[in-house]
Amino acid sequence: MKRILAIDGGGIKGVFPASFLSVIEDSLGDNVSHYFDLIVGTSTGGIIALGLGLGFSAREILDFYEHHGPVIFRGNRVWQFIRKFGWSKYNQEPLKKALCSIFADKKLGESKNRLVIPSLNLETGEVYIYKTAHHPRFERDYKESVVDVALATSAAPTYFPTYRSPAGVPLIDGGTLANNPVGLAVVEAIGALNWPRESLKVLSLGCTTEPLNVGWGRHFALGLGYWAPKIVDVFMTAQSFGSLGTAALLAGHENVIRISPPIGRGRFGLDVVREIPSLKGLGASEARKYLPTVRPIFFESPAEQFEPYRKLE
Repeated sequence: MKRILAIDGGGIKGVFPASFLSVIEDSLGDNVSHYFDLIVGTSTGGIIALGLGLGFSAREILDFYEHHGPVIFRGNRVWQFIRKFGWSKYNQEPLKKALCSIFADKKLGESKNRLVIPSLNLETGEVYIYKTAHHPRFERDYKESVVDVALATSAAPTYFPTYRSPAGVPLIDGGTLANNPVGLAVVEAIGALNWPRESLKVLSLGCTTEPLNVGWGRHFALGLGYWAPKIVDVFMTAQSFGSLGTAALLAGHENVIRISPPIGRGRFGLDVVREIPSLKGLGASEARKYLPTVRPIFFESPAEQFEPYRKLE
């Protein structure tokens, strides 16, 4: 059996999956990363995935969000209003400083888990996916700085500026292509790792789910002025369901468990730090509810140790 963990993007709403996993860890008495053969994460989910791969507990990652989240998403509201029409809403420096405080100079090749972390190359429009050396073809990414990978996958348009890698590649948030990365995870497992589809067990963690609301768009042929503020939600919702459908089709519906509790529209925001306690509580309550279901599938015994094809000197 091969166990996969996939974690969505969602800004500060990453507190939910971090809290969920920390409660699971409390019950196990062990890091959840020890039980997965592959971890895939986008944006905030990518930061969580990187932390897990480097051996941090989910509790430590949750502490990171609680401590640094209010600083990363802090700013003058008037200035933010002015900036949103021509510049990103937040400066990337607080995020970079926070990431450096925990990841320091660690490299992707130090991960104890197979990792897949997506971003998008703005120069070519191609996907730019960071991967550990879990296949002979993956020759370079394991040397990349974890901080650089985290900044690339979390450079959400309008919220943070485009991240330019040390090689000069302009990169933005992996959520533009795989905000819900569960489909990407299963494709990696079958296509790159050649794991049999019947051997896969997949845990997909979202950052809560809001109902899609397009209002009058369901009934009338409305134009750009109406659709512009709604189209991102439409694309993100479609991508998430498409990704989940891909995973279920390839791995089998019975082998994919999706946990992303429905909430009221506008209940949480990507940068609304005052809701951190509520997101933490929601993660804890969902973990309590799902533990009897996920324990026998994912957490009965540790996964086999990951042996990369290439190692850092």
